[in-house]
Amino acid sequence: MIKYILLFTFLFSSFSAQANKLINDDRISNQTNCFSSIFTDYDTWHKFMEEKYRKKLKIEHKFNKALLQFDATFGTEKFNHFKANLSCSTFSYTVNNTEVMGYVIKPKESEAKLPVLIYNRGGNGNFGSVVFGTMMYELFPIVEQGFVIIGSQYRGVHVKQPSAKDEFGGKDVSDVIALLDLIPNIKGADPQRIGMYGGSRGGMQTHLAMKQASGIKAIATIAGVSDLQQGLLERPEMENVYKKRIPYYELKKDAELSKRSVINWTKNLSPNVPILLIHGTEDKRVAANQSIVLADALTQYGIPHKLVLYPDNHYLRDSREQMNQELVSWFQKYL
Repeated sequence: MIKYILLFTFLFSSFSAQANKLINDDRISNQTNCFSSIFTDYDTWHKFMEEKYRKKLKIEHKFNKALLQFDATFGTEKFNHFKANLSCSTFSYTVNNTEVMGYVIKPKESEAKLPVLIYNRGGNGNFGSVVFGTMMYELFPIVEQGFVIIGSQYRGVHVKQPSAKDEFGGKDVSDVIALLDLIPNIKGADPQRIGMYGGSRGGMQTHLAMKQASGIKAIATIAGVSDLQQGLLERPEMENVYKKRIPYYELKKDAELSKRSVINWTKNLSPNVPILLIHGTEDKRVAANQSIVLADALTQYGIPHKLVLYPDNHYLRDSREQMNQELVSWFQKYL
């Protein structure tokens, strides 16, 4: 149900008004305030969602259940708390002549510069993109603990550019790396303290970005994919995603999956960048073994790491508070 709720919160940049710039950089454009239009206040957002659910859910008890879950997940008090204490903007930036959407979130008040986390989303294409509800549920609680979060939607997502395409770990990795150049121009951000983390496909994205990036002091993955070939055996329907997203997939299937799988190059990982692995033991989308086997390989090659398992599913809803504290403690320790 939570995935369904987040899906219908919509990408806020489509509705937002111009905001005070959180990033002073001429290379970006269309900076817009997350808390505007239908997200100006909770009642307006709630009414919008109620209309969406009414159109989508024709059965009354399902409609009522969706609204109750929406209020339980978000709620007026939580919304007003985040709006009062956090600044949030979306923006456009260009990577190799390709327009990409991004976002940045930070506390409104801080006496010192804050560490920065690059967040890598899961999903593919528009599915799994970071909408307002995703931010409020997954990212705002981390930011309010004293972090700046910046992230990419990846190329081809919410941008009308036919040549741009999410390649599921291909050229879109450059969209993540390009964020590093923007961090020094974020108000209140400390470019000397940068971490990175991602969920599901975002775990793969994190490891791929680390092959090219520098200056990242610690990383974390949540229900991360470490072996795409093994994952395909466990969840064969992912082949449809790979065929659609990965260039030349049917011609170079093994090679393309292999180069996206960190398990094949664990020995090349930096011993100076600690890795936190979080996974749910009941995960049916990305098996927990993806993190367990990777942890064994990290031990073998002397890469500092920590494996945390929760009795939960892919979305870790029941373990959200514990997981957030684990993430916060990890990055507070190393950044």
